[in-house]
Amino acid sequence: MTIPAGDGDGDGDADLLAAVRGGDTAAYGVLYQRHRAAARALAYGLVHDPADADDLVAETFAKVFASLRAGRGPLVAFRAYLCTTLRHVCYHRARRDRRLEFTDDLTRYDEGEPFLDPALDRLERTYAARAFEALPDRWRDVLWRTEVEGASPAEVAPQLGLTPNAVAVLAHRAREGLRRLYLQQHVADADPPECRWTGDRLGGHVRGRIAPRVAVRLEAHLAYCAGCRGRHAEITEINQRGHRPYKQRDHAAVEGLRVAHENGGQ
Repeated sequence: MTIPAGDGDGDGDADLLAAVRGGDTAAYGVLYQRHRAAARALAYGLVHDPADADDLVAETFAKVFASLRAGRGPLVAFRAYLCTTLRHVCYHRARRDRRLEFTDDLTRYDEGEPFLDPALDRLERTYAARAFEALPDRWRDVLWRTEVEGASPAEVAPQLGLTPNAVAVLAHRAREGLRRLYLQQHVADADPPECRWTGDRLGGHVRGRIAPRVAVRLEAHLAYCAGCRGRHAEITEINQRGHRPYKQRDHAAVEGLRVAHENGGQ
């Protein structure tokens, strides 16, 4: 089967995706040839070891193929779906590898010597920075002063022209907004409009911060969409573990906010 001309991210992909769902494995080979270079480039940006990057690409293509054969996955925009899946595979591999490490040297696991996985740190730092950048300027300002610089509401109040109580309320709202946006960073994009609408609101739903009528529509969608239920379960687990983007891992989280603050400013 020959590879049609083009960059492989247009109408031709939709025909190939339909063929794969119909059982044509050769069509998936064409998709692999079209998008392998893009997947490898992204993988090399996420991990440093070439062998790890190749494994990441292989696992991602295998997962997407399994989804397509099961009737799930994208109808169009294959490359966007592939890249999102690759990022999530990388994130889950980092979490898994953090728990599974074989070594004869147990000294660094002594109490008081926590192990921090560099790959997971980079991902969490990126998620924290993106969430911080998405906050309103005033929320970023109060979070920076209270959470990173460690100032009290009484110390911050004169700088913002507010009372200490007003600063405390503002900081609480900013923290909640940051938690919601941080969870949202873990949600993979989806192509169907209703899945995309649902995905954009999953962080707020998990935190209980969406309007009741919106919650009714979202929960109705989750009742029949397995893909969105999976994304919802993932960020629910993250939220239940008490992940806090600015305190859960001090050096990674604070550095994430610091990068966002320096690039975006107050």
